[in-house]
Amino acid sequence: MQQFVYDYLAASVEGDEDGGRMRWYPWHSAEYRFNHIQNVIEIATTIADREGAAIDVVRVSALFHDISKLEANQEVHAEEGARVTREYLQTCDNLPQSFIDEVCQSVAEHSYQGPLSDTSLETQSLIEADILDKIGANGTVLILLRMGYESRTHTDAAEMVDRVLERGRNAKERVVSDTAESIAYQRLKRVKWFREWLESEVPAMSTDANIEFTPDPTKADAHTTHGDIDSDISVATGTDTDSTDTNADTDTNPDTNNTNPVDTHISDG
Repeated sequence: MQQFVYDYLAASVEGDEDGGRMRWYPWHSAEYRFNHIQNVIEIATTIADREGAAIDVVRVSALFHDISKLEANQEVHAEEGARVTREYLQTCDNLPQSFIDEVCQSVAEHSYQGPLSDTSLETQSLIEADILDKIGANGTVLILLRMGYESRTHTDAAEMVDRVLERGRNAKERVVSDTAESIAYQRLKRVKWFREWLESEVPAMSTDANIEFTPDPTKADAHTTHGDIDSDISVATGTDTDSTDTNADTDTNPDTNNTNPVDTHISDG
């Protein structure tokens, strides 16, 4: 099944000289899309196992959920994916029709924007996993890659990471299972750490940064002495970069935390 999905994704972009919808970004390639699918399978399996969903249904629907992502418009890719999924699964031997129907239903509904409580536990597990893969360290790397394609400099990184934080907070509000909330909490905390470290190491990340040129009066005239061009530069940010964000988690050292991707402690912090 996995080979079929990858080959289908690759064929969707093969020979497309214009690149199609947003395919100038590397994550709209078959390689990225298949990696995303594998991530979703892993997260969805964890959620399904801990929440009591049918794991086989969840794993297969996660495998097929984005199969039409690169060939169909965003608005209809879920329905198109369900159609392709049904056509393929019906060629497989010994798959009950009820199993095929459940898988296709989850694929068709994985872009549902309403309350997750309206969906089956299997569909809920898939949607939560799809949301969670876009936040945390993975989401941060992807948004930073996007900077290069938007011709941004590294000093814009904090602003871009803030987008991941916002997405993470939205995800934490949207997911409903205890397991998904735990994963969202852990991933959001990692992005907060990165954001704090980034601003502490690169003062220009702060939008309040004010760079002032302060010549050293003990040095000779810069116009006559080679090497004095590099006069002292002081950075007045107007804020203490070592201060603690009141919205950040009190535990800011990842080396002393449990590295289990599913933290069973839920915090509103």
